[in-house]
Amino acid sequence: MKNLLTPVAGVVLASLIVACSKDEAYNTQIPETNQQPTTAQVTGSVFEPALVPATDARIAQLTAPANFTVTKFADGLGKPRMLTVGASGAVYVTSRDAGTVTLLRDTNNDGVAEQKQVVANIKSVHGLTINGNRMYLVSINDVYVANINGDGTLSEPQRIINDLPDAGQHPNRTIAFGPDGKMYITVGSTCNACAEPNVEHATILQANADGSGRKVYAKGLRNTIGFGWHPQTKEMYGFDHGIDWLGDEQQQEEINLIKEGAFYGWPYIYGDGRYNPHPRPMGDTTYAQILAKTTLPVLQYEAHAAPLGMVFYTANQFPTEYQNDAFVTMRGSWNRTKPSGYKVVRVHFENGKPVSTQDFVTGFLVDGNQAQFGRPVGIAVQTDGSLLFSEDNNGVIYRVSYRR
Repeated sequence: MKNLLTPVAGVVLASLIVACSKDEAYNTQIPETNQQPTTAQVTGSVFEPALVPATDARIAQLTAPANFTVTKFADGLGKPRMLTVGASGAVYVTSRDAGTVTLLRDTNNDGVAEQKQVVANIKSVHGLTINGNRMYLVSINDVYVANINGDGTLSEPQRIINDLPDAGQHPNRTIAFGPDGKMYITVGSTCNACAEPNVEHATILQANADGSGRKVYAKGLRNTIGFGWHPQTKEMYGFDHGIDWLGDEQQQEEINLIKEGAFYGWPYIYGDGRYNPHPRPMGDTTYAQILAKTTLPVLQYEAHAAPLGMVFYTANQFPTEYQNDAFVTMRGSWNRTKPSGYKVVRVHFENGKPVSTQDFVTGFLVDGNQAQFGRPVGIAVQTDGSLLFSEDNNGVIYRVSYRR
């Protein structure tokens, strides 16, 4: 059955896709095979808040828990995306649109970057990470490595992988090294929901540090951009983007425990085991058979919030109750009547497991949620224990600090 979208009043669309309320059994109108028809309807919405400048007055009204302060670390950065921090406190930020990596330094420790220098030019560069004294960078098809010089600049990046899958709908690759010393690369799907012809799409890949030995580590992940390892358990968690056009409240964003060889359901199974009617499973395979091999999420978050960056907190500036929790940037929705996201959230872990989410930095939505001045993207912990996050609409990096 084709996914038919018909515009209504410019912003509301009727779609022949899943139809089930929050209280309705998820598969009542979706048969196991195509021997019976699937007929369902859902109303999807498009709403994008207007963009307004990040003025000092607007920044001053950003909110965080008691004794936390949100300030501007750097600005004038165009469309900054992912962040990482070196051992010396050097901050690096990518711009996919500009194809640059920029080095930022707070030389007098006042919480504001005084120095800004482009240290690499790579088309469509997005994810970056530091392993030892080397910087690893990933673009749509390529992975590069560069030495970090004593002054924080980079040597000429050398390409070690040149054949990652093409982008399609999701070009934002990210990269990190696990406790096992292996390199992990995220590759999103080319589409909203489809059967991918390339087995490396909608996956997390694993490779050696030199780019060799690449394999699919986990699959059925629509677009997992933010991921990391819990500092105590060393288990890998990732925040996956839900399918669009399933309504305001579906599909919720998923926190998954990422395990080698596991399958996470996309594009056929989502959420707590719901069936996505298009595309149907191929051949004689039933939804139930796919569900039986699907690893379901350990926690879910509001639909369409668009999780981007994720970092575990192990520094000492924040109170002890934040130790080993994760912070996640929610870039914000477009496929929803009322906006979700546009904030930074805390994922609270107990006994090494995620149990809840709480707002951490809010206030980017203004004018009765009709406008916004920031869509959070990258996130990293500075060497002094403060938290840095970027937003790619007004070109600002923010700093969150704690005062005892």
